[in-house]
Amino acid sequence: MNVCKPPELITTIGLGSCVGIAIRDKHSKIGGLVHVMLPNSKEVKSSGNLAKFADTGIPELVKRLEKMGALRSRMVAKIAGGATMFAFQSKSELTGVGDRNVAATKQALKALNIPILAEDCGANYGRTVTFNPETGDYEVKAVGKPPKVI
Repeated sequence: MNVCKPPELITTIGLGSCVGIAIRDKHSKIGGLVHVMLPNSKEVKSSGNLAKFADTGIPELVKRLEKMGALRSRMVAKIAGGATMFAFQSKSELTGVGDRNVAATKQALKALNIPILAEDCGANYGRTVTFNPETGDYEVKAVGKPPKVI
């Protein structure tokens, strides 16, 4: 998890079943990115890393953005990731973790009244993302696919 102001960019590598949530204040152009690995901090014993979970990482990112001067009423989000990386793990606790991460991300953003402007989620491949808070561009790269900006 990190926050920045232009001209800085934020990148996260290796979004498989994880979800990268980019949030920015459209007016101040203050932005941030959190890479969440799991949907719910209450489902595991060791949940000290707030950024690891959608239910704690997204609210923490919003707090950090507000601390820098962003206003929640002007915040918008873009999300990417949530892939199904291990189809062979049927009936295990990891089944559908990508889908669950996306659902938890959407739920957390809805609870904070932050609209999702664009998403690139699901499928069966990993992603690397770069977020530009100046423009709001969220570049998504995946092996064997052309880069796209959402």
